[in-house]
This record gives sequence, C-alpha cells and structure tokens, in this order.
Amino acid sequence: MNAHPKTTLATAYLLVLGLSVAGMPQAHAQDAMQGMDMQAMPMPPTKPKPKHHAKSTHKPAKTAPAAASSTGTAHTMQGMDMQNMPMPAKPPAASGPAAHTHATGHPEATQSGATSGMPGMSMTPAKPAAPIEMQQLHFGQMIGIRPKPGGLAGTMGNMTSMQGMDMSTMQGGNAPPDARSPDYSDGYGYGSMTGMDMHDNPPIAMLLLDQLEYVHSRDGGNAVAIDGQAWYGRNFNKLWLKFEGDGANGRLQDLRTEALWDHAVSTYWDTQVGVRHDFGIGPGRTWAAFGIEGLAPYWFETEATFYVGQDGRTAARVEFEYEALLTQRLILQPRLEANVYGKNDSQRGIGSGLSDVEAGLRLRYEIRREFAPYIGVVWRQRFGRTADFARAQGERADDLQFVAGIRLWF
Repeated sequence: MNAHPKTTLATAYLLVLGLSVAGMPQAHAQDAMQGMDMQAMPMPPTKPKPKHHAKSTHKPAKTAPAAASSTGTAHTMQGMDMQNMPMPAKPPAASGPAAHTHATGHPEATQSGATSGMPGMSMTPAKPAAPIEMQQLHFGQMIGIRPKPGGLAGTMGNMTSMQGMDMSTMQGGNAPPDARSPDYSDGYGYGSMTGMDMHDNPPIAMLLLDQLEYVHSRDGGNAVAIDGQAWYGRNFNKLWLKFEGDGANGRLQDLRTEALWDHAVSTYWDTQVGVRHDFGIGPGRTWAAFGIEGLAPYWFETEATFYVGQDGRTAARVEFEYEALLTQRLILQPRLEANVYGKNDSQRGIGSGLSDVEAGLRLRYEIRREFAPYIGVVWRQRFGRTADFARAQGERADDLQFVAGIRLWF
C-alpha cells in the first residue's frame, strides 16, 4: 500500500527528532568540558586494545568520517579519574534539534564518542566554585600573583575590630629614671668565670731590626748602621726599648738608646715615658723622655719625643715612615728624621736649633715577612752650629749615602 505523502513526511520528522533527543546527553557532556586545559595533566599511556571484545548490546549508529577523529582523541583519555576535578556547572539544555547540531556539528559523531570514546571516566558535574581571590606577590622588581584559598578577606576579617585603637602609649616618651642601670648591667656584677677566660690580652714580645745595613758615603767612607726596637707586654702596657747608631773604622761613632714605658691611649696612638742615654764620641748624656708614637692619617708611622737633660739641656726628635706596597712582597719605604737641640754641646759636635735632617728611601723584598733584604739611598744634611762642628772635624755638612742591608724581626 502506498503511504500518503503527508504521513511519510511526518514519520521522517519524528525519526530525526528521536535521533536528536538521543544525542543530547553527549552534547551536554562536551559542553561541560569546554574551557578545560588538560595539556599540563599527565596522561597515562594508551593501553593496547584487546584482540577480542565482548559484543555490545548497543549497536552504534553509523557516523560520518569526522566522528572517527573525535573517537580516536577520546580513546587517549581512557582510565582517567576525574571525580576529584571541579567541573563547571552544566549549562541548561537547549530545546530543539538545532541546539545539538550547533554544539557538535554531527549528532551521530557525538553519540559515538559518548558510548565508546571515554569509558571509565566519571564526569559527575561539580558545584560551581566561588571565584578564588588572587594574592599579589612582590619580590623586588618581580610581581606575581597566586591564588589563596578563602581569599585575603578570610585572614583579614578580624583586623576590622582593631580600627580606632590608640597605640601612642606603646612607643615613644621618656623612660622612667629606674628603667635600667646606667651601665646596662641591671645589677649584675662583672667578674671572671672559671673556664671562660678568652685570653685576648696575652703578653707578647718582639724584636725588630728595621735597619741593619752597610753604608757607603759619597766621599768614599764606609760605615755600619743599625736601627731597631724591642718590646714586651700586653695590649695596653709595654716595656719598649729603642736603639739607633753607627760605627766607622772599628769605632762607635754615635748610639742613642731609650727605655720607655708604653701605654695605649687610643686605637692608633700610644704615650711613652722613660729615659734616654747617648753613647759614642764625647761624654755620655742622659735624658728624660716624653713622647707619643702611633699611626697618623694616611698610614704614616709617627714618633715624636721631647727630652730634658742635665744642665738645662733640651732636645726634640721626630720621625715619619711610610710603607708603599708595590706588590705583596716588594715594598718601598720612605723615611724622614729630624733632631732639634736647645743648647750647644761642642763636646759631642751638636749645635743649638735644627741640628740635622736625614731622608732615606729603601726598597725591600720580603722573602718572608720576617726576613727582607733591601737597597736604598740616604741624604743627610747638618745645619747651623752642627754643620760648623762637622767642618772643623774635616767632614762635609751634607752627605749622600748608598745603603744595602736586611730587615728582620722575631
């Protein structure tokens, strides 16, 4: 029997409507997964398909070629458990077959992916999550954000109750007179503790021969000269010995010796009090000595001493020395010394006023810190009555000397 054309058209419409209704669950599932980024999620390796499958009671509908690509992509997600993953809320279902056709493009492909593309996956939609507040992170010039569960409002909620608090009495103002003891000891006495001594002030001793040299004068004379010092004591108080002199032709020409009590008064300066005695040609002279020694600005080692002797004699002596490190072992040492006397002493060849000035330049190489050979040049000039006494002895008032020697200390 031939069907009526209107009846045939109605039957076809009902068939298309039924197929569209059957594809609605898969379309809703895909809509729920839109916007998910799964690139950073570790994917389990794809398991090989078993050779034999149990026959499914459901016969999938024929699909278009595009459905095969969708189904292949879905197979790579087998075995994934997404129950703990928050899913966006499922959008409301659209009515009519046009909505499903727009979402998937091919109703038949959607149905195939829903039945065989993602077996074992639980796609239970989660409740919509509240927006996560972002906390600003500042690391110098780097600025970043990170999500903070509960947001900043959750942790700062109790801070609103502190508004209006007066904290002016917590800081500032003057402390009461009995807040602390003047020496910050709080009444505790300072004393030694058995076994807790630091030994930071031990007795020390040193012998320094700053110059032990052979001298050759411009006029052909030769001599031997020495300049050194030794001390023993602790950081603040020491016994200090100094000696300087020269000899020629097997005879002691001049020798100055001093025995001083050295006391540190600041970081770089010491005061010295003691006695001086002069040996050599002429009668010996004894002096009371008062001086300072230390390190002046720009690292100039400085000595300044004033002397008071018998019969109203007075004298003063200053010395400046500097060490320029050309390398860690090669050191250039300029030195300047001047002597002044208050009275003439013809027996020792000394005149009043500025007596003599000596300037030297020595270059040493420290084979070890304790031992260093050197060479140098020294210029010496006598002035006033001292120069007259030298000429009377057949000597020059000025003298240029070449020296070579060693510097050592113990």
